[in-house]
Amino acid sequence: MLETILGRLGLPFLMSVVGGALSKIDNPVAQNAAKALAETQDALSAGAITPEARAEANRHIEAMEGISQKERSEALAQINQSLRTEVESADLYVRRMRPTFGYLMAFTWTAQMIAIAYVIVFDTARASVVLNAVESLSTIWCIALSVLGLYVYKRSDEKRPIIAIQDITPSVTAGARGAFNE
Repeated sequence: MLETILGRLGLPFLMSVVGGALSKIDNPVAQNAAKALAETQDALSAGAITPEARAEANRHIEAMEGISQKERSEALAQINQSLRTEVESADLYVRRMRPTFGYLMAFTWTAQMIAIAYVIVFDTARASVVLNAVESLSTIWCIALSVLGLYVYKRSDEKRPIIAIQDITPSVTAGARGAFNE
């Protein structure tokens, strides 16, 4: 997305943004880079850099944007293929794995929070030990809850119709709606 914005606004904008950010960093290397960008920007303003060279720089940014979009498209195609394989699977557990994982996560998270609350309220002498132990579990909970969040987010995306509904006959529309809600 950043490449899209930069591709449309061009090199002078990129230099002013990066130069401004670098000038605020208290480091000699960053200050020298900011100074070089300012000098380059002055050269652009004075016409020392030809319009052809500027156009070439903008073409380079557009090429970088194309590469980035291609990478995103390939990643999305792989995710799409994985999800299609999951949905088309004859094994019911493969299709039900995400809800099962979600319910297990909710159950274990709730059980842990109830246990922690109990210790804090009724056994305050051991509360610090329990809270330190829970802190040790934060990494595994972070990963598990991130996976659950991705499952929920991707499932919401799957339920959105991909095609324009008004362009399809009513009988096909009914079938499409049914397929997204399975």
